[in-house]
This record gives sequence, structure tokens and C-alpha cells, in this order.
Amino acid sequence: MSPVSPSLPRLVFTDLDGTLLDHDNYGWKPAAPWLKRLHHAGVLVIPVTSKTRAELMPLRRELGLQDIPFIAENGAVIGLPPAWQHARLDRNPNFVDGLAIKTPGIDIGFLRTRLGVMRERLGVRFRGMGELGIDEIMSLTGLPEPQARLARVREGCEPLIWDDSEAALVDFRQALEADGLCLLRGGRFWHAMGQLDKGDGVRWLVERYQALRGHRPLTLGLGDGPNDVPLLEAVDRAVLIPGRHDHSVRLTNAHQYHARHPGPSGWAEGLDYWWGKELTAPAKES
Repeated sequence: MSPVSPSLPRLVFTDLDGTLLDHDNYGWKPAAPWLKRLHHAGVLVIPVTSKTRAELMPLRRELGLQDIPFIAENGAVIGLPPAWQHARLDRNPNFVDGLAIKTPGIDIGFLRTRLGVMRERLGVRFRGMGELGIDEIMSLTGLPEPQARLARVREGCEPLIWDDSEAALVDFRQALEADGLCLLRGGRFWHAMGQLDKGDGVRWLVERYQALRGHRPLTLGLGDGPNDVPLLEAVDRAVLIPGRHDHSVRLTNAHQYHARHPGPSGWAEGLDYWWGKELTAPAKES
């Protein structure tokens, strides 16, 4: 494949847990040089995650992404900083931290009500995030208590622990789809939500970018789980990170690279493969 012009505008869309962040300790040090390199080149790194908006707010600051849009809860929440807001439709002085929040899916209260109805009607067994205690969430995710509490602040997507058979899961998924909902497989949880996914959020942001700037960017996506497949199919270049799970992940994207290393090491490997020869690294400080 011939190189792409370095002057072409670019966007990186990345999953977090198990991709940019280590699956076990949530560290991202191996990706730090590439994050600096992308910032130097003016390339925005946009989180596309199952995490909540509440979880993302401090993490964005830690990663230096506080002025960049994000997609949370598998596409159920999109956050737009001022530079990405439409002058007439989005701006509101009451937005938290200047963010315009889009919720293209359904409200978490309605979702949890429907899940309760499905559980009673089908007689299936599962536990939603809203039903789990903080200690359980900490044990399942490895998060410390403050972050585990933030993980419970849901807006449009409910993580589930499935406690029933595979056959019951098939019936449950079909019932959800008939009710206008969907079930996505993540690295640790199943995720129940409206009929949308990470790919819908990516396409929405690409369209917003094009509307604001007049041209379409070259996009690169990175992810490790089954719920990342729509993200990886919606971008021009895809990097599949080996996941710390047993779930099969298959892509049809014609431009895909399968990293050899997990987590942030594989993240950096994928950037090296696609853009290592096209984006110059910043000069080292003396």
C-alpha cells in the first residue's frame, strides 16, 4: 500500500480497556511516545469506550485528551468540546466543562425497566451493573473504589453478568432485538443498550468533522473486543489488539492489522505499522 500524505487530516478512534489501557492495571506507558507523536502532528485521539462519561472525565485529563471529543458507553453517549459544537445547535452555557452531550440511544432508566421485564418474562438469570455492589464491581474489573463508583453512573448502556445457559442467552438476545434493543459482547461484560454501537458514534463524529472543516479525515481505529468490531469496520485503517478474553473477533475491513502484543504495546505497534513512516516524531528534548 502506498503511503498517505502526512498533510492529510487524520483522526484516531481508540477503545480503552485492553487496548490503549492495559487490561489488568489500566496503565498506558507503552503508548505514551505515540500519544506525544500524534499530538505533535495535530492528530486527535478520540476515546471510543464502554466506560461511562463519569469515568472518562478524569481519564481524559490524565491522557491529555480533555479538549477532544469522546464516545462513551459503546456509542450511547457522545461528548463534544467547544471546537466540535455547532454554533446554533450545540452551544449551551450550562454544559458541564463546556461539553455538549449527545445521547442517541435510550435512557438508562427505561433500559433497566425493560431488562427487568425481559428477565421476568423469560425467566432468565443475569445481573446488571446497577444491581452489583461496589465490592463486586471492584472484583470483576480490578478498579479501585472511586473508579468503580464512577462505573455505575450509567446513561444509556447497562453491562450485564450472564448467569444462565447459552440457549437462554440466544432467546434473551432475540427478545431484546424484538424490543428495539441490542446485546453486545465486551471484554468483561455483556452490554445491553439501544440499537446502536461504537461504529455509529464514529460515523457521527466523522460527519461532524467534515461538516465543520469541509473535508473528510483519514481514520484509524484500534480495539480488542467483539464490541469493537463496529468501530474497526467504520474506519479506513484498523488495528485488532489481541484481547485478554476467549471471544472470537473477525473483521471484514480490507485494511486491517493484527497486533502481536496486547494492550498499549499492541496499540503502539499498530500505529507503527500504519503511520510509522508517515508521521514524524517530535525532536527529542536536550
